[in-house]
Amino acid sequence: MSLSFENFIKQHKTAFESLFDPALTDANTVYMELSSATKGSESLSEAEQDAAIFRGIDDAGALAGVGGYLENRSVYRDTDLFHGDAERCIHIGIDVFMPAGTAIFAPLDGVVHSFANRQVRGDYGPVIILRHHLDDFTFHSLYGHLSEGSLAHLHDGKPVAAGNKIAEIGPRSVNGNWAPHLHFQLIRDMQDYHGDYPGVVRPAEVDFFRANCPDPTSLLLT
Repeated sequence: MSLSFENFIKQHKTAFESLFDPALTDANTVYMELSSATKGSESLSEAEQDAAIFRGIDDAGALAGVGGYLENRSVYRDTDLFHGDAERCIHIGIDVFMPAGTAIFAPLDGVVHSFANRQVRGDYGPVIILRHHLDDFTFHSLYGHLSEGSLAHLHDGKPVAAGNKIAEIGPRSVNGNWAPHLHFQLIRDMQDYHGDYPGVVRPAEVDFFRANCPDPTSLLLT
C-alpha cells in the first residue's frame, strides 16, 4: 500500500472517537517535557515526584499533561526493564498524565489483539492492545500503565466498540512504578509481539519505528 501509516491516520482522523471524556484539546492540556525528568528530582520521593507533575498540570489550569513522542529520555536507565540496555532511550508513544482511575475509551471499533500484566519495574504494568480495521487498513493501538481491573473479563478477539470504556489509568503501585499516566501508541506491524510491544527504542532503530508507530498526537487532541 503506497499510503504511509502516518498519512492514513491524518486522512481518517475524523473517524476516531476521543480517548477521554471530556476530550483533550490544545487548550486543556499542557506539554510535559521529560527528556531531563530525572535532573533535580533525585532527592524527591516517588510521592513528591508525582505531586510535582500534577501540581504543574493544576498550575497550568489543564486537565492533563501530554508529551513524549520521539523524546530522548534518560529516566529508563534506572529501571529493572532497561538495566544493561542504556541505548534504549527514544520514546515512541505519547504519555498522558492524568489521575489514577481516569477512564479511557476506545477510539475506534476493533477487537482485543492481546493483553498482559507486565509487572517489572519500568514496564507497562497492565497493558491492552487493540486491533482495528478501517478502509482495508489493519493497525493496532496500545494502552499501557493501566489499572489491574482493566484486564478483567478480557480475551483475545473480544470485540470493542468505539466510544466504549476499555480501561482506567493505573496507580504507581501496579503500573510499572510510574506516575499515573497512559502510554498511548499506534502500531501497524506487531512483529509477532503478544501482550507487549516496544515503547522505547534505540536511536539506530528510529527510522523503522517512526514509520511503524507514527505520532498519535493528532488522534489524542481533538
